[in-house]
Amino acid sequence: MAFIQIDKLLETVVREKVSDLHITTGQPPVVRASGHMVRLETKSLEPEDTVALMKSITPERNQQELQEQGGTDFGFAFGDKARFRVAVFKQRGHIGMVLRRIPNEFLSFEQLGLPPIIKDLIRRPRGLFLVTGPTGSGKTTSLASMINYLNDNDDMHIITLEDPIEYYHTHKKATINQREIGVDVPDFPEALRRALRMDPDCILVGEMRDLATISSAITAAETGHVVFGTLHTSSAQGTVDRIIDVFPTNQQEQIRTQLSASIIGILSQALMPRKPKGVVAAYELLVVTPAIANLIREAKTYRINSSIQTGRKYGMQLLDDALYNLWKNGLCEEDDCIMRSNGPGELKARIARAKKGLLDDDPEDEDEGEDKE
Repeated sequence: MAFIQIDKLLETVVREKVSDLHITTGQPPVVRASGHMVRLETKSLEPEDTVALMKSITPERNQQELQEQGGTDFGFAFGDKARFRVAVFKQRGHIGMVLRRIPNEFLSFEQLGLPPIIKDLIRRPRGLFLVTGPTGSGKTTSLASMINYLNDNDDMHIITLEDPIEYYHTHKKATINQREIGVDVPDFPEALRRALRMDPDCILVGEMRDLATISSAITAAETGHVVFGTLHTSSAQGTVDRIIDVFPTNQQEQIRTQLSASIIGILSQALMPRKPKGVVAAYELLVVTPAIANLIREAKTYRINSSIQTGRKYGMQLLDDALYNLWKNGLCEEDDCIMRSNGPGELKARIARAKKGLLDDDPEDEDEGEDKE
């Protein structure tokens, strides 16, 4: 019975193209559609229902981890329709699950609305390219699109280190090896150290969580590899600060120098509810020019935002400018844009001015307090 049920639920997820399925006791299954949580019109789940649903898809190894640790994650394929990333956990002694749908088709840069300059940045012979943003902002999807682009265009060896593997890549022009943390290799630092011996051209590091991983990623980028990484930061400036702050004070100067020499660019993204339904991404892009590399090296990261504003000719943009444009073009609600903004007060004032007909789309409003820090 339960197995049919999970199939039916997953069919719904795939058909309606929702992003997540939430299963917990005391209410019907819930899906996240266009950013909103929507209850399915089925019966409320009892504790035994959630256990049966969990057992129908969870591998033995993960059921054991659930018992020992109280939670587990894994990826699984639903036929050839979609893949899911699953988090199983205990709550109030019962079983809860969240299944994130991973689409099985890659989206193009155009479909994702990614800044076109990224195509040039990621084909550089070496360097670090970071994709950042809160959980659920589409980092995985953007990175999968970039890896797929390289796979279509360049004969290279790409190694991905993921926890868990989400998008599956096939070998096209490139050779791609995907290693899952906890299955193929114990942890990120170890995986990175090993990857450097595998003659890679490009390495994707699923998450740069700790000092060892960040340090290895920077070294790999310096030694002639393109390295992609992700962090949960919401702006380019915040990302640079976060990386440097991970290191002890006496190492920070050296890391600034290393980072300034190896970093290619930072893409920060936010996923927005789109009117009337669906989602659309807002992007901040920092392209590391020699001038910006200097700011990083000299610990003047507070000036990065104004450099992004003046760097439009290099394809750079601030998140708040992207949000403003989504509002102006009628794609997103004002409240949603202000909520995701890095400078909510300023964006609100700007939208208010635009409503009064005092438009300031041009980079002329640079002295609007970007350098206030």
